[in-house]
Formats: sequence, structure tokens, C-alpha cells
Amino acid sequence: MSISFKDKVAIVTGAGGGLGRAYALELGRRGAKVVVNDLGGARDGTGSSDAAAEVVEEIEKAGGEAMANGASVTEYDQMEKMVADAKQKWGGVHVLINNAGVLRDKSFAKMEPADFDFVVDVHLGGSANATKACWDLFREQAYGRVLMTASSTGLFGNFGQANYGAAKLGLAGLTKTLQLEGAKYNIKVNTLSPVAGTRMTEDLFPKEAFDLFAPENVVPAALYLVSEDAPSNAIVGAGAGGFHSAWVVMNDAVWLPEGERTVEGFAENWEKISQFDHLKAPQSGAEQSGAILTAMQKVTGSGPDSARG
Repeated sequence: MSISFKDKVAIVTGAGGGLGRAYALELGRRGAKVVVNDLGGARDGTGSSDAAAEVVEEIEKAGGEAMANGASVTEYDQMEKMVADAKQKWGGVHVLINNAGVLRDKSFAKMEPADFDFVVDVHLGGSANATKACWDLFREQAYGRVLMTASSTGLFGNFGQANYGAAKLGLAGLTKTLQLEGAKYNIKVNTLSPVAGTRMTEDLFPKEAFDLFAPENVVPAALYLVSEDAPSNAIVGAGAGGFHSAWVVMNDAVWLPEGERTVEGFAENWEKISQFDHLKAPQSGAEQSGAILTAMQKVTGSGPDSARG
């Protein structure tokens, strides 16, 4: 099986280096026409460079087609223009990889509100802007593939990254709603949690680990998740050649009769409520309500349906 992106147009944000560059180059090799979006800033979002143009040059030298774009993901009108320019040049947009990001790490006690807001704005707001700019076109085409970039920090936490973690888990939540809204239009939305040695992480890895976690080792997961036969609503971790799935799960609900619905009643049942078994991964938020009704029926032998008689 060979996975091709021939006749597809792909936008990769933050593609001037690191993971984004690796995605863009492989998309180009596999036939996609690639919009290489990058401000060229440092990892804290400051400064600028011609990084996007350099990646375009690499793609073109390898025989592919690409265009550079220096728009900021935090500016929705710039994202709209980026999509319009791609459509005008190549007829459409089929793939969006939301990869642009910044870091401003500090413990929460020392973090300025402006640094919290900026990181959330770039990662979460920026991904929403880019996706919204593509959304109507995806619906019209009855085809779209979107990849959100989450993080182990968002899924599991990491000291000193409250801003980053909040944004990254928010992206997993954004995925879960968009994959529902996009399903009937053949829009598939997934979440990737990469571990890679890039300028964002170069001071976090020792040299040997930095080399092992090369961005190229994340590319197989990223490109499969935006391919024609991709799943939807997946959360996938990738790094150093290792790949895994993650889920948002819940256990069976514990239903408390009316007389036990007190703080003390909850405390007495906490061991059962927090039990890590009978786990399931809901596919929509409605399943939480359903689980509660199921638990009630088990205890009382009745529920909304039987109550209506």
C-alpha cells in the first residue's frame, strides 16, 4: 500500500523548521502541493526569518510544488487570505496540519497573565483560526483532513507549562467536537501528541536523545492521520519510532439515591466513583448523560422511558 497526496493541497502551519518542515517535505514528496506557513519567529514568538521560503525551495528542488506564507495564525483575516490564495493558485485546500506554536515556560506562580494568554492564543486560537478559514471550503468540497497538535503536557501535565498544557488539551477537545460536526462532509479531524527534538525542545533533551527524537520519526503518524483513509477522533502519540493511542475515558457511573446525594454521601462513595475499571471512551458528550441514566436504572429498575409508562 502506497499513500499518496497527489492532487491534494496541504497547508502546514509553523512549517519553517522542526516538525512542520518535516511534514511539508514529506507531503511534497508524496505529491501534495504545499503551503508552507511560518512567521519565522523564535520559539517565544519574537523575531522573523525567511524559514518558509527555504522549505519551499527544498520542496521545489525535489520536484514538488509549494508556496511560502508568512501569515500569523493569531490573525483570522490572514488565515482567510492564506486559504484564498491557495485555492486561487491550486483550486482548493484538502489538508490542514495545525503545527504552529510557541513556548513561554515558567511556573504558574511566576507566569505573567500575558504569557499565559499569548501561548493559548497561538496554539488554541491559532489552530481554530486556521481550521475555521478552511472549514467552509472543506464542506463545499465534501473533503477535508485536519490535524491538531496536542502534547503530553496537555494530556498528562508537566511542571512549568500551565499555559502550554491548557492550550494543548483544549486542542484535543476542539478535535472531538469538530470531528462530529465534520463527519457528514467527509471531514476527518485527529489529534497528534508528538515528542520531537526541535528548537522548541532543544534544551530539554540530552544530545543523544535529541537525535533519537528526530522530527522525521513523527511524520508517519502525522501523514497517515491526514490521508484519504485516515480515522477520525484519534489521539495518537509519536516519537523516536514509537507510536501509541490515548483516549479520554470514564468509568461506570455510581448513582446515589436522593437521600445520599450529600457531600458526605459522595465522600462515602468516593472509592467506587474513582475506581479505575470498566472504562469506556465516549464518542460524544451525550454518552455521559446516558451513563448516569443507565446507573440509575440499575439501582431503581426505572428511568425516563419507564417513568413515561
